[in-house]
Amino acid sequence: MRILIVDDEAPARDRLRQLVEDLGDHEVLAEAANGEQAVALASAGRPDVVLLDIRMPGLNGIDTAHHLNRMPDPPAVVFTTAYDEYAIQAFEAQAVGYVLKPVRRERLERALGQASRLAAPALDEIAARSRLDSRRRHVCVRRRDQLRLIPIEDIHCFRAEQKYVCVHHEGGEDLLDESLKSLEETFADEVVRIHRSALVLVARIERLEKTPDGKCRVVLRGGSQAAGKDLIISRRHVADVRRRLRNTP
Repeated sequence: MRILIVDDEAPARDRLRQLVEDLGDHEVLAEAANGEQAVALASAGRPDVVLLDIRMPGLNGIDTAHHLNRMPDPPAVVFTTAYDEYAIQAFEAQAVGYVLKPVRRERLERALGQASRLAAPALDEIAARSRLDSRRRHVCVRRRDQLRLIPIEDIHCFRAEQKYVCVHHEGGEDLLDESLKSLEETFADEVVRIHRSALVLVARIERLEKTPDGKCRVVLRGGSQAAGKDLIISRRHVADVRRRLRNTP
């Protein structure tokens, strides 16, 4: 199997590489020091298995696994963890592959043999039971054949366009294959619905203003005109948008 190693500590990556090479039946495709690198390398190299650390700065292992699942042919995931017994029970209850740190050759060999793809509900359950924050802080877009992560703080708004959702952000525009409803639920603390086909990041709203024909529209703070020119608030959502703005520090 072709294996991607992901750990923010270089000695841990070195040990995993040596163990994989000692097993003889597998190839280390690449190494990543964080979740963002892992998604990019997995998208480009299409590994069979990802050995994935749980606790990493920035994009943690659970969030990284969610994004890996969005690949057309997602890799199997084996978590490497130093968690306590209670957290390990969560992995076992969800039949998720894991190896405890310090990693032993026998356990790694067994975990690779049992590696499987992870369903999103299983990942959420593991995060909850192991007291790990599973809130996503990025959206994952596909550019040609590559996956890219966009931080939620760089996003202006989401707009539904036919079968896709367009995300307008600091770097331009990209298409998502997630629904507005799913995005609204995932980023409930950050976004507000202004229309059945649009969500706006609350932190990006500079003000509301009346249009010449008496409608209410959003003016974005530092946002692009292309993203903001048609952000009309439907009458049913005006009160909620105003409430969210009043309650935002």
